[in-house]
Amino acid sequence: MTGYQLAQVNVGHIVAPLESPELADFVANLPEINALADGSPGFVWRMVDEGGADNTMLRPDSADRLLLLNCSVWESLAALRAYVYQSAHLRVLSRRREWFVRHVEAHQALWWVPAGHRPTVPEATARLALLRELGPTQRAFTFREPFPAPSGEPAPTA
Repeated sequence: MTGYQLAQVNVGHIVAPLESPELADFVANLPEINALADGSPGFVWRMVDEGGADNTMLRPDSADRLLLLNCSVWESLAALRAYVYQSAHLRVLSRRREWFVRHVEAHQALWWVPAGHRPTVPEATARLALLRELGPTQRAFTFREPFPAPSGEPAPTA
C-alpha cells in the first residue's frame, strides 16, 4: 500500500440539455450508477455539485452548457477498472453514444494523488489538457497506458 490514490476525470458533451427527452434515461440512471460507485470496493470520493447528489450542475467551461465533468478518487487502478468495466456501470457506459457526442480527443485522464487529496475542477481539467498535449505520462495517463503509483511517501501539501 502506498500513500497514493488514483484520481480520474472524464468529460463529455451531452447531445441535448439534461432536461430534454434525449437525456431522460441518462438522468434517470444517475442515482443508481452513483450509488453503485459509492458502494464499490476501492471507491474513495467523487465530486458533487452544490445539490450534493451528483455533478451535473457543475460546468467546467461556463461558455459550454453541454459539457459535463465527472471526477472521482479510488484506492487503485484495479478498483476503478472493476467499477467501470465489470459492474452494472458497463450497461450504462455501453449506451453513451445515445447521450454523448463522440470524442475526437482524450476525454479521460488518470493520475496519482496523495491519499486524502481531493482534486478540484481546475486541477482535473489541467490533467486532461496535459494528457491531450503530451500523451500518457506519469502526470496524466489512461487505462490503456497506466503508470504505477509513485514509490515513497507523498510530499506534504499546503
